[in-house]
Amino acid sequence: MIQRITKTILFFLLSIFISCGQKDPNKQIDEGTIKGETYKSSDIGWTIEIPKGWSVISKDHIDSQESKGKEAIEKSSGQKVDMSQLKHLISFQKNQFNLFASTSEPFKEEYPGEYQENSKKLCNMIYQTYIDNKIKTDSSSGKEIIQGLEFNVFRTTIYAPDGKVILNQIMYNRLINGFDFGVNINYNNDEDKKAMLDAFKNSKFTKKFKQ
Repeated sequence: MIQRITKTILFFLLSIFISCGQKDPNKQIDEGTIKGETYKSSDIGWTIEIPKGWSVISKDHIDSQESKGKEAIEKSSGQKVDMSQLKHLISFQKNQFNLFASTSEPFKEEYPGEYQENSKKLCNMIYQTYIDNKIKTDSSSGKEIIQGLEFNVFRTTIYAPDGKVILNQIMYNRLINGFDFGVNINYNNDEDKKAMLDAFKNSKFTKKFKQ
């Protein structure tokens, strides 16, 4: 069984057609609160402003896309994926190609460095799943500091058969307060990319937190 590698990108892996949220955005999240354009997660100690004109994504559609991503990874890896403890935090979109999603999942390291090992396995699995589904893609990984915290970053570009770029993805993750915290950004233009990156990079994290 694959353990502790379910992540934000899972439910967007092979499906990007998402519908907007319902009238009460707080019914579209598993943890935290939304007041006006502000989302707060007590588990993570994180606050982010939803860009004006962007819509909270319906949890029903998130669950549907997550299931498709889970099936794709299980088919590619030949192993089961446990998503029973995955929580959906805030997810919002401009349209079907430009969207932001965040999740958390409990993670307790059984030995030093386990989290980073799992993060690398996840990136490899994502890339391999695209390849197995005959989706042309390029990827790269690295580190980035956001609000004084170091995040793992995994970037992916997806191409059409004719070589045209159809979608870009950026995945951020790190361990916070005993949770594997992940953010996924899908975009196909620089304006919407900037709106989502600005929202995330200007978001706030509680200064006192556990690694």
